[in-house]
Amino acid sequence: MTQQPDSAPITYAGAGVDVEAGDKAVELMKEAVKATHSASVVGGFGGFAGMWDASALTRYTQPLLATSTDGVGTKVAIAQALDIHDTIGQDLVGMVVDDIVVIGAEPLFMTDYIACGKVVPERIADIVRGIAEGCRLAGTALVGGETAEHPGLLGEHEYDVAGAATGAVEASEVLGPERVRAGDAVIAMASSGIHSNGYSLVRRIIAERDWALDRQVPEFGRTLGEELLVPTRIYSSDCLELTRHLNGDARTGASAAVTTASGEPAMHAFSHVTGGGLAANLARVLPQGLMATVDRTTWSLPPVFSVLAELGQVPQPDLERTLNLGVGMIAVVDAEAAEETLRWLNARGVDSWHLGTVSEIDAATAPTTSVDYVQGAKGVDGGAVLMTGAYAG
Repeated sequence: MTQQPDSAPITYAGAGVDVEAGDKAVELMKEAVKATHSASVVGGFGGFAGMWDASALTRYTQPLLATSTDGVGTKVAIAQALDIHDTIGQDLVGMVVDDIVVIGAEPLFMTDYIACGKVVPERIADIVRGIAEGCRLAGTALVGGETAEHPGLLGEHEYDVAGAATGAVEASEVLGPERVRAGDAVIAMASSGIHSNGYSLVRRIIAERDWALDRQVPEFGRTLGEELLVPTRIYSSDCLELTRHLNGDARTGASAAVTTASGEPAMHAFSHVTGGGLAANLARVLPQGLMATVDRTTWSLPPVFSVLAELGQVPQPDLERTLNLGVGMIAVVDAEAAEETLRWLNARGVDSWHLGTVSEIDAATAPTTSVDYVQGAKGVDGGAVLMTGAYAG
């Protein structure tokens, strides 16, 4: 093929990719990332792969690795519209590490991926600083990441984020359905707001009702945008410490705070309330044959949920299948540990309350056709959840 004399050379920068901007972003984020590193991180910052010293696992008898990956969905559209990018990273960390802690695993390290239409170094650095802050809150090392510029696929101000984390748990200490028993107490931990699920519904509501993000909302005490951008609460450290408190920790010699009549550990399961809502996610950690009865009268819907529900005239079943409605994490514990669980969590600053109780399913009376009844969810043929009563307030 013969080049035409007047044709201009085609460069990577001309195609829309700015390598120098990417290098500047790395420099701006470097210190925030390094601040999450402990002695277990090997090789420092900037390698082709992050390394973590696995000899720490020698303290386990039978270590099981746990992994999770996620993003934050269309909440990024709110961050982009407000041009505020330093909190969305905490959302990402919460969505990933709090799935890992559900089985009792400690999240050890995390990596991230940012795809954008154009690398604006300060914006990318803000996103990563938020991820690093989330990792700090979770006690997790941020060992690597990637920023990719996709001109022509994403708009100049558009981006998306994803991440993955790896954790470990002793095989004999895995939490989940196998531990749950009839009579167990179901304990709620309050969410910080909408977290990172249901924003397609939220964005549709405010668009249809023509509410601007800078609108002052008296019920929120701030603007709509500020309320919608509140970062996801990270529960992993609280859940791990609660488990060690209730069950004891053989590696440190700490004794259990609660001795149950059965002699079994008191902490049985956690459920991270994300997409699908409270009932569907709780059902995933219950065994077949058992049902959790959840009492709506035990809490009031936080204003962000009640305002959006009224604004959009959203049917209650749709709300409950989409949003966390004020409950971000659930603990299922032996009934004898319920009061100690509530005392410990509330003293730690985690607003918590007794949400319900686990019982055997009575096949003859189970309301299987009710919208308030969920059995099995997300491919898990597990237990059931029955929502009862009306929300307080």
